[in-house]
Amino acid sequence: MFLSSFFAPALEAGTPAQLAVIAGVALIAGLARGFSGFGAALIFVPLAGAILTPRLSSPILLLIDNIGALGLIPRALPLAQGRDVLLMSAGALLGTPLGVWALATLPSLTTRWSITALALALLGLLASGWRFRNRPRAAFTLAVGAAAGLCSGAAQAGGPPVVWYWLGGAVAAATARANIVIYFALSSVLTTGSYFAAGLLSREALALALVCGPFYALGVFVGARLFAFASEAAFRRLSYALIAAAAVLSAPLWDGVLR
Repeated sequence: MFLSSFFAPALEAGTPAQLAVIAGVALIAGLARGFSGFGAALIFVPLAGAILTPRLSSPILLLIDNIGALGLIPRALPLAQGRDVLLMSAGALLGTPLGVWALATLPSLTTRWSITALALALLGLLASGWRFRNRPRAAFTLAVGAAAGLCSGAAQAGGPPVVWYWLGGAVAAATARANIVIYFALSSVLTTGSYFAAGLLSREALALALVCGPFYALGVFVGARLFAFASEAAFRRLSYALIAAAAVLSAPLWDGVLR
């Protein structure tokens, strides 16, 4: 009786077929997260959000990622660049509350089109061959962190600014991935507190997180194992592809198909 009443909000949020699609999307999102250190939000939030709305899909991803990605942290810690990660996280501390405010108050279409435009702009810079000539100044790192925090708070989509920053420099794939993993581990703490304060961590979100969480964790596990076999070029290509996916999937063009 308790379990049936607890999972009732999940069943009310979508049909069994839609819930199965969300679980499948969680599996694919976990694969991306485990392999590259980011990308889960770029896949999960827009696709699940087309069924559930971003106001619900973003908290679900936050909940399942906080647990599902814990296993990535121990191997990433020794490889991460502590100074840059901490500066980026400090910037996120400024941007995340603004993003959460946008999620709670602005029309979802405005948020989603804005993220699409940002992802396209950053992808264009990377694809052009642009790179940092010198190590960025601390103020610039803080600003990128603030932009990433805003995107994370609004749609759990802080990946494009962070990946653009670290792939835009002369950083090895393993180091870039480690930086991304540790940054998101720290920023998720900020986002969780902001979501809780805004009342976004609802019983419905928790029930749906329990439904798709195991699929996400499986994807993270498999993706992390696949990274060990990837070349530097393959890592960068997949990272670019994930940012392109963010630009395409974040657009509200698919709502009529998924709903």
